[in-house]
Amino acid sequence: MGLDSDALILTPWRESRIQAVNWSPWHHKLNRHLLNQSQLLPKGKTIVLAISGGQDSMALLGLLKDLATIHEWTLSVWHGNHGWHEASQRCSDALEIWCQGQGLSFESHTADPTKVQSEATARSWRYACLEQSAATLAADIVTGHTATDRTETLLLQMARGSDLKGLCSLRAQRPLKSEDPQGIQLSRPMLIFQRHQTAQICQALQLPTWPDPTNKSSLFARNRVRHEVLPVLEELYPGCERRISNLSERLSATQEIQQELVDQCLKMSVRNKVFTRETIKNSSPQLRRILINRWMHQQGAPQLNAPQLDELSRRLGPCQPPGKAALPKGWTFSWTGQTMQLDAPHQKQLDQETKEK
Repeated sequence: MGLDSDALILTPWRESRIQAVNWSPWHHKLNRHLLNQSQLLPKGKTIVLAISGGQDSMALLGLLKDLATIHEWTLSVWHGNHGWHEASQRCSDALEIWCQGQGLSFESHTADPTKVQSEATARSWRYACLEQSAATLAADIVTGHTATDRTETLLLQMARGSDLKGLCSLRAQRPLKSEDPQGIQLSRPMLIFQRHQTAQICQALQLPTWPDPTNKSSLFARNRVRHEVLPVLEELYPGCERRISNLSERLSATQEIQQELVDQCLKMSVRNKVFTRETIKNSSPQLRRILINRWMHQQGAPQLNAPQLDELSRRLGPCQPPGKAALPKGWTFSWTGQTMQLDAPHQKQLDQETKEK
C-alpha cells in the first residue's frame, strides 16, 4: 500500500493488546506516532473531529474511530456546510447518516454563503463554530491536515512574503487561540501522511467519501498550487512534497526555540508593561524586529506586517529620537530615550477620563 516500512514497528508494551485488534498498517503507524507524541491526543480526552467528508478527514475519522477504545477517547464529529455547491446539503445529510450508523455523535453548522465566500472567511467561520462545539464539550479539536497540506501552505506563504511564523503555520499542535495557551488545543495527527496515502486508507478501510467539487476550482489559490505547481515540482524533484513538509516542521522547531529565547529576554527587560529601550537600541535591526513583534503579541496588540515592523525597528534604533507611532485598531506605540510603551484604545480612554477628573 505504499506504507513506510517503519510503520510496522510496535511499542513493545502495547504489542500484545494491538495484535488482538484487526488493525491495518495505517493504524499501527498512527498509533505509534500518538504514543510517541502523547500530548497530541491525550488518553481519555474528548475530541471534536472536524470532518468535511473528503478523503483526508474520512481517513482521520476511520483511524481514530478504531483507536478510540484503546486510548479511551470520546469522539464527536463536527461538519461545516459552506453551501458552496448544489450537493452540499446532500453530502452533509449522507455524512450524518453514516456517523449515526457508526454510533458517532454528529453536529453540523451551515454557513451563509453570502458571508463565507473566500478561503479565509470560510476558515474563520469553521474555527468559530468548532470553538463553540469544543467549549461546550470541554474538548480539544482535531483536523485531518496532511503533510501535503503543510507543503502547500509553506509554498503559499513563501509566495506571499511571510515571516518565519507564517512559514511554519501548520504545526502538529497549537492553542486554538494564541492568547490562551492552556485553552482548547488544535491537533493535526495526520501530518505523518500524504494526500495520496489518505486515499489508500479510505480504500483499504472501505470508508465513504464525499469530495467537494470546489477543490478543483482554479478560483482558489491553494487549488492551483495543488493541481498545477506541486505536480511539476514532483516531476522535477521526486519526493519534494515530503521534504518541503519536513522543512516546515524543522522551521517550527526553530521558531519555538527563537520564541523561548525572546521571551527570556523580554522577561528581563519589561517591567509593569514598560520595555527598556536600551535592551534593543543597539541590537541588530532583525533582532529589534523580532523583540518588538513578540512583545506586541504578548500585549494583545494587532499584528503588524513586515514593512510596518521594519519601519518601527528603524525608528527605535541608535541615534533615533523619542517618538510615537499609531498602530491599527487604535493602539499606539510610544518611546523615549530609555523606555517604550504600548497603549490599548481602552487604556487611552481611561487615561483621558482620569485627566478630566
